[in-house]
Amino acid sequence: MSSIAYVNDKGEFLKTASQESIASQVSSKSTSDMNKDTFLQLLVAQMKYQDPLEPTSNTEYISQYATFTQVEEIQNMAKSMELSRASSLVGQEVMIETKDDNGVTRSVQGKVDYVTYENGKAYVSIDESLYSVSDVTSIVDKKYMDAYALASNLISRLSDLPVVNAVSEKDLQEIDALWEIYNKMDDYQKTFVASDAYKALKEYAERADVVRERIKEYEASNQASEEETATEDSTSI
Repeated sequence: MSSIAYVNDKGEFLKTASQESIASQVSSKSTSDMNKDTFLQLLVAQMKYQDPLEPTSNTEYISQYATFTQVEEIQNMAKSMELSRASSLVGQEVMIETKDDNGVTRSVQGKVDYVTYENGKAYVSIDESLYSVSDVTSIVDKKYMDAYALASNLISRLSDLPVVNAVSEKDLQEIDALWEIYNKMDDYQKTFVASDAYKALKEYAERADVVRERIKEYEASNQASEEETATEDSTSI
């Protein structure tokens, strides 16, 4: 897998979304490890510098060690669950939100190609970029996404049309295309089209029929006028 580095106009290297995702997890891991080391150092210092006249009881040391052990077990369990969750995401369509150094959230959507592990952390690969599994916000069904995209496209194009009463001949082709898209949708896909949008589409289709009828009447009128003019010319000759 190739790696590309981007540089801004100040000569500074820019991080990709996947690099930022990994960097944030490394930073988090470092902080976690430091806290564990600090706990052990404090425990050793407590034993080393305790008051010889009032030494800490063995029971208290055992209690502190038991607490530390429980924390480790919980952390190991969390890691195991994270790795299991990551493995189940392979082949799934997911949504990811990751933050850059400026705290700006970036959204990424795509299919998880594979999962990789590094230092006990799981990363998912999407379009050859790695993201922490903790950045995955949702798993999306492809059928749902396709239906949503189809309906969104239809509604967006519908909103670009002029008001119904201003529809002219140049709008007929687009109205026909939108009506065809809707009619080819299955029942599930049609549920993504709001009732107001369907009502508007139907009004545009009805208006298109009126415009076509007026065009036919106009063409018929012109043809009749041309035939009448031709008859008058032949009579005058």
